[in-house]
Amino acid sequence: MIDGRWRSLLAEAAGFLDLSPAALTLEGTPGGLPSTLPVADTAVACVATALTAAAGLQRQLGGGTPRVRIDAAHVAAAVRSEAHLRVNDRGLGSGFAPLSRFWRAADGWVRTHGNYPWHREALLRALDAAGDPGAAGPEQASPEQAGPEQVGPEQVGTAIARRRAETVETAVMAAGGVAAAVRTASQWRQHPHGHLAATQPLIASAVTGSAPPRGHEPGGLPASGLRVLDLTRVIAGPVATRYLAALGAEVLRVDPPHRPELPVHRYDGLPGKRSTILDARTPGGLARLHDLLGGADVLVHGYRPRALEAFGLGAGSLAQQHPGLVTVSLSAWGEPGPWSARRGFDSIVQAACGIAMAESPDGNRPGQLPCQLLDHGTGYLAAAAALEGVRRQSHAGGTHTFELSLAATAAWLLSQPGPEVTGAAAGTEPPASEFLALLRSDAGPVTVVAPPGSLDDRPLAWPPRLATYGQDAPAWKA
Repeated sequence: MIDGRWRSLLAEAAGFLDLSPAALTLEGTPGGLPSTLPVADTAVACVATALTAAAGLQRQLGGGTPRVRIDAAHVAAAVRSEAHLRVNDRGLGSGFAPLSRFWRAADGWVRTHGNYPWHREALLRALDAAGDPGAAGPEQASPEQAGPEQVGPEQVGTAIARRRAETVETAVMAAGGVAAAVRTASQWRQHPHGHLAATQPLIASAVTGSAPPRGHEPGGLPASGLRVLDLTRVIAGPVATRYLAALGAEVLRVDPPHRPELPVHRYDGLPGKRSTILDARTPGGLARLHDLLGGADVLVHGYRPRALEAFGLGAGSLAQQHPGLVTVSLSAWGEPGPWSARRGFDSIVQAACGIAMAESPDGNRPGQLPCQLLDHGTGYLAAAAALEGVRRQSHAGGTHTFELSLAATAAWLLSQPGPEVTGAAAGTEPPASEFLALLRSDAGPVTVVAPPGSLDDRPLAWPPRLATYGQDAPAWKA
């Protein structure tokens, strides 16, 4: 249950951004989030941080200071939004393919991720597992009919069982896949990257250059009139940018043509946005991307540290070519550290950093959080960073950058004292119907969780129509 801990967590998170307190009221009781770690309180604190930043921006722009209200049960539904998603009244599955799971290794456990076909193929190559790595899996199927996984889990299990966990981790990562040996929190703290991750700020920020302040007029919502370029996928980044959309921003999501998104995230990550496809590997595509950046106020991207430098879009280049742009960067592992360039997802970070063992049901088998809190929590913190970046830029100018990572959020969660619930106890998830919204789409009605929170007793809401993935023009609205 929620206790006073959410306020101390909010104070910690807001402190990384030097946010001024807002008039904030919490009501309701969360459900369906049983955990040995303070998941419910942390989720509320992350949403509250974003709304506190929104209130600060509105105040900065002369729109007054709004009253903020949050329902804890709504937050509990929001951080499990993908589980509540329905298209034509049908769910799109768990979001995890059969090869995305824990496996017993020769000396412990390994967590793998094979949702995307290119990661599944890399996993099979690294393990010399038989099967057809090109066969259609859930992520390639249509939302209405997900095809079966063609590679038997028993083949992968046999290959992993005869190897050490860290051997599997190293081999899969080297092959371009995603895997992590399951470690305890103590083991992670002693790991070269885990040691550095524990010392990194939850939200790192920097300002460069002397770009003049950009003028922003107050609107109906704190982010009204802002343009946000969204180069993210899966959960954390899309959570950040869809929340910015709920707060009034114009958000354009850009995906590459050679890396199509999973069906569940095509719907769950798109409320409030438009969606386009752009190939930055081509001269024309890169030029178009720069045109979009030239018209943007905020860039949110989920590429690994330094990955964008290959396109001339590193932090220094962005500050030089697009002065005054607020950039928010999300990654799995953060930097510095030996794992900064590694791929990762919420489940993989949970396994590596000790959360899976903290949630173990018996002290032997790894467990997991009741939601993908690292993704969702980091997403709301990233939205807060974007809003605070705009506030700072509109006040003092400069080019502002913020960095967040799932590993830093994990370290923050693990640093909290004492369990909220003893053991990973079974819990009954309360009905979420009052927090659901029905959107129109080309595929039919889509049920999503409405954005949590209200400002001046006005609940946040999505626009009534959901964009079709990749079908919008790569341009800002006129």
